[in-house]
Amino acid sequence: MPTYQDLPEQTKELIRDKHTHALRSGFHNWPTLAFGKMPAMGDHRWTSDLIYSTWFQAEKGTPPDNGLEFRKGNSEGGFDLLDFQYLPKESWFQGNADLTLSLNRRGEGAKIEIPIPFYGAGMSYGSISENIMIARAKAAKSWKIFTSTGEGGYPPFLIPYKEHVITQVATGLFGVREETMQYAPIIEFKYAQGAKPGLGGHLLGNKTTVAVAKMRESVPWMSMFSPFPFHSVYSVEDHKKQVDWAKAVNPNALIAIKVSTPIDVDMVAVGSYYANAHILQIDGGYGGTGAAPEISKKNIAMPIELAIPRVHKYLLSEGIREEIVIMASGGIRTADDIAKAIALGADGCILGTTELVALGCTHCANCERGRGCPFGLTTTDPELTALVDPDWGAERLSNLYASFAYQLQWILRKLGLKSIRELRGRTDLLRYEKK
Repeated sequence: MPTYQDLPEQTKELIRDKHTHALRSGFHNWPTLAFGKMPAMGDHRWTSDLIYSTWFQAEKGTPPDNGLEFRKGNSEGGFDLLDFQYLPKESWFQGNADLTLSLNRRGEGAKIEIPIPFYGAGMSYGSISENIMIARAKAAKSWKIFTSTGEGGYPPFLIPYKEHVITQVATGLFGVREETMQYAPIIEFKYAQGAKPGLGGHLLGNKTTVAVAKMRESVPWMSMFSPFPFHSVYSVEDHKKQVDWAKAVNPNALIAIKVSTPIDVDMVAVGSYYANAHILQIDGGYGGTGAAPEISKKNIAMPIELAIPRVHKYLLSEGIREEIVIMASGGIRTADDIAKAIALGADGCILGTTELVALGCTHCANCERGRGCPFGLTTTDPELTALVDPDWGAERLSNLYASFAYQLQWILRKLGLKSIRELRGRTDLLRYEKK
């Protein structure tokens, strides 16, 4: 199957036209091209059905009823081979299950509760466009949840939404300011990303526009690489000092730690607990794959489906599981994935690629190029950025959240559970489908 970049320019224009028309006029049945199925439409994890069904949910606010698969992909592994063992209909819970999630289980810091067990992942200014960042912030505000700035600094256009914006402090410290840390209800330290543990972050020069460089306090059109790791953090004691610094800057903020999933991720989790973090985000091997080096994708980090129970069980054995919130990311595509992650031991999930798919991503895998995204998502090009209206984008994300919340309610009802918290760690409710 050809990728988007392999196609003739005339074909690319046709794809862009059909894509824009389908998304803006409402999803029904996407017309196919003369040469058959749409090229560059996903892979075995993100199948064309999953992409189409995500667009449908972003348009309608409900899961599709036209035969599209919206629960899982076709990877023959991980979440795609897990399913729930539902109760007989007479045993279903008849009320509305509680989806709320507390993000603070420690004695200090703000008491923050979100109405749904998921929020938006870190995507930086430079990796995505200004309009996408605004759309995500608007949707987060409307649902009273959060979105993260990623490691590119805190752009001024996010300040009106600051009560719902997490500010990220990553190893490159690009654009990190104590002033913007004081805006944030949650300060997120990014130690590693799922798709590229041990490699740090990177933003190539053709995405580093004058505005992006100014925000990151760097030089325009020069590539920027975040080191691995923080060069001031080589022990749990160093880790705690860094957390203490953030708490000194903003005593009310919750502290979130984002890590990848090495083989000793359970020990990493314990270290973050003793550093006094409130939230630990474990980012599996599919996290941030759009702009990650090919050699690292799917080859280094542990899949999130394996990491979650490992961390959950170890924290239980240490007697500290109830004092830290575990959020899973890196491979979460659907409401079913969210529920399965929680059943494996997470408290909630963090969505990244899924949000971009809702806004029109086709998985053409050109996120790292300045003009690589033809749909105005992962771009810094002014012309392409204008393809996405922030209000339109916020409405689509809000609809997606509504569909996911609806599906989570149904999953809980069919399991006889009254709240999402009752699902955590219930591996007995899962069954493995062998292929």
